[in-house]
Amino acid sequence: MLKNVPVHREIPFKPNDCSPPERIVTSSICLFSLLLTLMVVTFSPLPADAAPAALKKASLIPLWSPQAQFAGYYVALNKGIYRKHGIDLTILPGGPEQSPSRLLKSGKADFAVLWLGTALQQYSAGVRLTNLAQIVQKSSLMLVARKSGGIASPADMRGRKVGLWGGDFAVPFQAFLKKYRLQVREIPQSYTVNLFLRGGIDVTSAMWYNEYHTIINSGINHEELNLFFLHEHGINFPEDGLYALEENCRKDPALADAFVKASLEGWRYAFDHSDEALEIVLGYMKEASIPANRSHQKWMLEKMRELILPENAAEVMGQLKPSDYQSVSAELLASGVVGSVPGFESFIRRSNVRQ
Repeated sequence: MLKNVPVHREIPFKPNDCSPPERIVTSSICLFSLLLTLMVVTFSPLPADAAPAALKKASLIPLWSPQAQFAGYYVALNKGIYRKHGIDLTILPGGPEQSPSRLLKSGKADFAVLWLGTALQQYSAGVRLTNLAQIVQKSSLMLVARKSGGIASPADMRGRKVGLWGGDFAVPFQAFLKKYRLQVREIPQSYTVNLFLRGGIDVTSAMWYNEYHTIINSGINHEELNLFFLHEHGINFPEDGLYALEENCRKDPALADAFVKASLEGWRYAFDHSDEALEIVLGYMKEASIPANRSHQKWMLEKMRELILPENAAEVMGQLKPSDYQSVSAELLASGVVGSVPGFESFIRRSNVRQ
């Protein structure tokens, strides 16, 4: 008899058992069902409410070429803030040959940066514009004189050579001269302050965030100058505002509101991350082949903060104040620049996006 040989035992067949071939077939069926389910989930169209909304194409024309004066818009574009709010935005190149109001009127731009005075002049001429947001809250315009020239008060400008910008920029300065009944020798001023630096004029027009910094960078100390801020003399013409055609706002109010919301978010980001915002602006300047001075652009961004952010908690960023609107309207009417102005409520677009 053989020992230690394992004994083979028959295991009774049970009706609910699967033989090996049956288990293979069953596994194949299960795997096929799983793959079919995955394909249905993967390739089935999303419900209408879950599908991503298509971006709306829009364009913005600033008053000038890329610089920190428009940092909020370039930051919002660079950081994808406009896209987040459903807008595929293009910022058009600005400059002396690009009239924002003309591009708006012709439909070549959807949104534009304009001064309040300019917008009211265009409105009076038949271009129905709507103020979407008033970004700059107070005027940055100023007249600058050397103390050595003996000009310490507005009255001292009488009979002196004063450099004045033309076009839309002229109205606030003319209002200043009119207020003090000054007869001066008006000298047309270009976009530089070279004539003042060379002693060709006694007083020059300047902006707080731009030309004034150029003057002190030329070697003239702040203590050597007398500054006449127009807003300190009761002439506060709010500058950069966001505008669109009235009819376009009626056609797509959601686009107008989204644009304002994204733009304000861009400005807040720029002020909260000023170093990053500066690099973004310098990048766009380089792309546009514009000479960039880092310290000048930094100064500009810092001054834009002072001009844009509300001075107290009760004020709202981007809101046009009725008092400023009435003041500018009255001055434009008195000077004969416009024949009529719209009512405040019909000129602005109210929404909650400025909060």
